[in-house]
Parts: sequence; C-alpha cells; structure tokens
Amino acid sequence: MTVGQTEANAAGEITPRRLRPAAPGLRRKASAGMHVPAILLTPAGLVIAALTLVPIGYLFFTSFTDYDKRTLFTGVFNFVGFQQYAGILSSADFWAALVRTVLFTGAMVAGSVVIGMGVSQLMLRLGVVVRYLVTIVLIVAWAMPNVATSKVWVWLFQPGYGVIPWLITQLRVFGDVTQTDFTNDFWGALIIIWALVVWQAVPFIALTLYAAQTQIDQSMIEAARIDGASEWRVYISITLPFLRPTLGLMTILSIIWDFNVINQIILVAGVQVLKPIATLGVWSYLVAFQSSDVGMGAAIAVITMILLLGITSIYIRSLLKSGEEF
Repeated sequence: MTVGQTEANAAGEITPRRLRPAAPGLRRKASAGMHVPAILLTPAGLVIAALTLVPIGYLFFTSFTDYDKRTLFTGVFNFVGFQQYAGILSSADFWAALVRTVLFTGAMVAGSVVIGMGVSQLMLRLGVVVRYLVTIVLIVAWAMPNVATSKVWVWLFQPGYGVIPWLITQLRVFGDVTQTDFTNDFWGALIIIWALVVWQAVPFIALTLYAAQTQIDQSMIEAARIDGASEWRVYISITLPFLRPTLGLMTILSIIWDFNVINQIILVAGVQVLKPIATLGVWSYLVAFQSSDVGMGAAIAVITMILLLGITSIYIRSLLKSGEEF
C-alpha cells in the first residue's frame, strides 16, 4: 500500500486500500530497464579503465618493487614492500621538494585565478564583435600543445634576437639585456615557466568565469547601483559570492594541473637549471629516468597523487557541507 491510497468502509472509517501486485511482465520490464544505463556506459567505462585505471594500477604495483635499469633488460625485479615509501618520507630531499612544490604551485594558481578573473570582467565590458575575437584568441591559446607553446616562449626570450629582452631593454630600467640567456638563469627560468603556465591556464579560467557571470540576475546589480554602490562594492557583495562555487572548482583544478607541472620545466629550462630546486614532479622524473630507479620514481608519483586526492577531498567535503549539488 502507499500513502494517499485509501477507501471508506461501511462504518464510514477511512482504511488503506490494498494494491494489486504488479504483473510479472511489468516487473521483468522494469528490472531490464535498470540495466540499460549500465550497458550504454560500458564502452566508455572500458576506455576509461584501459587509459586511466590500468596505468594507475601498474604505477602502484611498480612502487612496491625495485624496478630499475636491470629490469628493463632482464625483466627481473623484487618486491620491497613499503621500503621505497619509508625511504622517501624519511628523506630531507622529499620534504624540501614538497615545500618548493607548494610554493611554486601557489604562485602559479594565484596568478592564473587573479588574471583569469580580470579577463572575465573585461569580456563583460567589451562589445559583441571584440568579445568574439577575444574568445577566439583565448581558445586558440588554450588549445596549443605544451611542446609548441614552450618552444615559442623559449624563442621569445632568446638572447640576441628575442622579442622580450628587446622590449625590456627599451624600458631603459634594467640596462641592455638583449644578450642575457634567461633560460639558463635560475630566477629567469622560474619567471618564464611561471608566465608560461599562467598564460596557458588563464583562457580556461576566464571563459568559465565569464560564462558563470552571465547567469547573474542583472536586476540585483542594477538595484545595488541605484542604491549608490560602487562597481567594486557590487563585485564584492554580489558577483563574488555568486562565483564562489565556480572559483572553488577552478582553484582546485588549477592546483591539480600546476602541482604536476613538469613538461614546461624541462622544455624551457631543462632539468639541470632547476635541479637544485626540483619540485616533486621534476624529482620523480630525475629519480626514475636519470637515476634509472623506476620503483622509487613511481613511489614519489604515488605520494604526489595521494596528496592531490587529499586536497580534492577537502574541497568536495566543503561543497557537501555547503549543500552544493553536483
């Protein structure tokens, strides 16, 4: 029986009405229909498992072995259990690399989000034609491969004929820097890599925030302006609270992307320039491919992944507490 299905007896009392059992054929159709979504999702699930779950599983497996250069030729390896993890967590190099990774990631995420917010605000104030042109430019910049983008940035800072050193020289503040090799300088390489990563991340953040801002009720903004609120006050009191879930998502995605930055470092400066301040990603690369200790490199990668999962879980927990729906 269900609520709301009642009938009156001879005494005028309301009693529940008995429901007829569903026909067997209907039950079979309902149970068969429940399997349709699973069947439709099976091909995509198999692709995800083949491209994501299997490599991650093999990474975990390798981190518990002494897989090295000898294994590449002989296929022989030994299980060492948590020996790799114990060695990493007790190493001063790991904690130093972790601190450097957090600081570098924080600088890149802050730059990406702040500049992305500024670009999204600019797009709201542009005309239709100019806005479309800016959107196309942002999409093209975002779609460029890391290798091509990194090589272009290296060319821009080339000593002798690079555009950026020439522009800096024209400012007549830092002197003549046209012959300076920024990619072989510690701080110069860091600045180039920071600018490159931020330049690649801004388009996605700006377009996402712009799309979110177009959903704000304009009557609220107009009412605030009529009451005398400044543009800055409108942004802080109305726009920013509305964008908070989107900003949270953009921030956590930027942390995941920037925490694993390694391609740009190697392509712009090479591992030798940044070896003294290797991040976790660079350190994992150096250990696995330069020192040929693949098992140790895999363990570093697993620890990095666990750290990112911890950060992601904190964000998801805050969303659940605030009642956000996925």
